[in-house]
Amino acid sequence: MSVQGSGAWHPTQGAGTFTPGTATSVPTSTVELSITCKDLADMDTFSKSDPFCVVYIKESGGGPDKFVCVGKTETIMNTLNPAWQTKFELSYKFESRQLMKFAVYDSDQDSSNLEDHDFIGSCECSLGEIVSAQGRGLTRTLVGDKKNQSITISAEEMLSSREVLKINLSGLKLDRKDWFGRSDPFVTVSKSGEYGNLTVVHRTEVIKYNLNPNWKTFTLPLKTLCNGDHERTLMIQVDDWNQNGSHSNIGQFQTSVRALLEQGRGAKIALINEKKRTKKSSYKNSGHIVINDIALEEHPTFLDFISGGTELSFTVAVDFTGSNGNPRDAGSLHYNDPTGNPNQYVTAIRSVGDIIQDYDSDKMFPALGFGARIPPDGRVSHEFFLNLTNDPYCSGIDGVLAAYYQSLNMVQLYGPTNFAPVINHVATFARAYQNDPSNYFVLLIITDGIITDLDATKRAVIEASSLPLSIIIIGVGVEDFSAMDDLDSDEELLSIGGRTAQRDIVQFVEMQKFVSGHGSSARWNKEFLAREVLAEIPEQLLGFMKSKNFKPGKKNI
Repeated sequence: MSVQGSGAWHPTQGAGTFTPGTATSVPTSTVELSITCKDLADMDTFSKSDPFCVVYIKESGGGPDKFVCVGKTETIMNTLNPAWQTKFELSYKFESRQLMKFAVYDSDQDSSNLEDHDFIGSCECSLGEIVSAQGRGLTRTLVGDKKNQSITISAEEMLSSREVLKINLSGLKLDRKDWFGRSDPFVTVSKSGEYGNLTVVHRTEVIKYNLNPNWKTFTLPLKTLCNGDHERTLMIQVDDWNQNGSHSNIGQFQTSVRALLEQGRGAKIALINEKKRTKKSSYKNSGHIVINDIALEEHPTFLDFISGGTELSFTVAVDFTGSNGNPRDAGSLHYNDPTGNPNQYVTAIRSVGDIIQDYDSDKMFPALGFGARIPPDGRVSHEFFLNLTNDPYCSGIDGVLAAYYQSLNMVQLYGPTNFAPVINHVATFARAYQNDPSNYFVLLIITDGIITDLDATKRAVIEASSLPLSIIIIGVGVEDFSAMDDLDSDEELLSIGGRTAQRDIVQFVEMQKFVSGHGSSARWNKEFLAREVLAEIPEQLLGFMKSKNFKPGKKNI
């Protein structure tokens, strides 16, 4: 198996053998984007805006012909000058014009639909312009109802680093900032840029009414914290949280990864408030930060596990409920076009399967169907083998598609749409490998509609969250898929009945977002569909391996 890494490219490194008359892979660099805004429009009546930013990309020369969402930042409450800690890693391609779009919204409710939030403004530029601005950052006007609001995007080329800093901090005798003799302190960790600017890397939780807070342990990859440079200047700042967004500075100090490690466990570092020190000659400090625990660890990468022998065991589950429409009708999502045009189910299976099959040595894939009446007696099944035999395994993605077409001709589309049976089916096999890092399971569910057994599905997902399993759900058609956002718990772990998932294992993607054109001229951006579908698999695999303390290439005894 040959896998090409995504590390930074340099003209003098990794050029390989010079072979005239052949082509080499296109050189790219991985860059990390940081985003801040100033003077945003105040969309709220009794408080300030609660902004978040959505990032899009559009590539020329073979890429999609419309903007595709890269992701969104966290929401920062009550501020018109946000500095988001969420970073975006992108492959910068010198030879391709990569257009970027940044859209800022005021969060109004707990909803994944952008229409439910107030639009503040947007900006378009190219990734090349951002990179060319170097560490200064590219500042542009944010176009919206208000004038003079701006956005600044900074890019930094990322170097390969597997080190992470794990640290636990507490405060000691912090300054009182509130009227009643208390403070609501939180810590902000920032890194310095080439031109002295600071970029927020991490914020801790706020601890209310406490001058001696103990914050939760946090872990920061050195790639993000300091780009692998142990000497890079860091700023650690403590502020008193205020509901109106105007937080009061308690104090700060400059340091570096090396300095923190040298000071070590038990170190007590003074917090200095520059304004107070200037005004009072007797001023000493505004309290201390105490390092309760600190460690520099090396975390393996996704490719380390793949190279060490971990295989991705891929299972497909196809929705055969009646809401898909009669497969003989051209309007059906299961329509078998005699001209050879693939339907959305075929496109989804092929787009994802063609990539993931490279990580499975035997290329034998279990394939399931659900929601149909099956032969010979027409009983309703929510967990049947797609090839309608006693053996669920199909040879390669072509075998999966052959089994799919076979089922289309032999089953009757019915219902309801139950996910729990197929999740539990794959979870049974994943459970056998929960103490063995040699296999990680990926379940691809392709569906057209609303989940009927939502509570049972949530319980199945929570039960499976401790297993070596990821679940990808692709929604086809134009139904309301809002219930899927409950399962794709990017911001808050899934919970029901007092039970909470151990980790996020679900990724939902709406197929319709990756089509361009209409009618007979419509075409799918299969590359970006596959990229979006598989985006979270590496981190989910690493999250499981870390929870078990597994190392690449080693079986737990």
